[in-house]
Amino acid sequence: MDSAYFKDRVIWITGASYGIGKALAEEFSQKGARLALSARSEDKLAKLVSTLPHEAKAYAFDVTDRDANNDIAERIVADFGQLDTVVFNAGTNEYVSVTEFNSEVFEHIMRVNFMSMVYGVEAVLPHLLQSTRPHLVGVSSTAAYVGLPRAEAYGASKAAIRNMLEALSLSLQPHGIPVSVVCPGFVKTPLTDVNDFPMPFLIEADEAARTIAKEMMQYKREIHFPKLFSTTLKLISYLPKSWSARLLAKTVRT
Repeated sequence: MDSAYFKDRVIWITGASYGIGKALAEEFSQKGARLALSARSEDKLAKLVSTLPHEAKAYAFDVTDRDANNDIAERIVADFGQLDTVVFNAGTNEYVSVTEFNSEVFEHIMRVNFMSMVYGVEAVLPHLLQSTRPHLVGVSSTAAYVGLPRAEAYGASKAAIRNMLEALSLSLQPHGIPVSVVCPGFVKTPLTDVNDFPMPFLIEADEAARTIAKEMMQYKREIHFPKLFSTTLKLISYLPKSWSARLLAKTVRT
């Protein structure tokens, strides 16, 4: 089943230089995929490409540049002859302080996390429509399920991603393009390494990559993990707001 999905499939991964993106590149390459890898760092991408067992090429660029997204998509198709699957994984995080509330934090987070994916979708859809095995995948977060203290900007960007991909899943169904939204919990990456609070059910990036790969093969519409953590947050989101607020208030840092 692994080889049937991944063998010679051309997959573009953004945010591939570290964390989940890097782990996905390693996992997919081992399964025989042909990879187009993007991030801002040419050096990190080159180093990663040199370690992979299967065909891979690096395309360094800034995902917040709309024109660059179009250019890179065209280059990938020119180099590989096709584009089958895209994993929009690039993203960042910055916590919000209510005593130093700054709208620029929101603008930055929304641009990097959400608008970059909008630009990416705009760039790849014409090519996915030409593919015989298309799949559109975007990384959201379990923070999209409920509003969490200090994650006002990050959570809003991830909720926007989740909503957009859910809508696209319906809109693209008649065109034969499956859409998957990935909602990870806490994954050990350079982004989470700076967190100064407990992270329940923290998992390694390679474990996250294995889960994503397994459920991509099943074309799951929503890939969420670790299951106990993500399901708990989902259940909290279904509770009356007065109840969920009492539960989530315990996570507020003062």
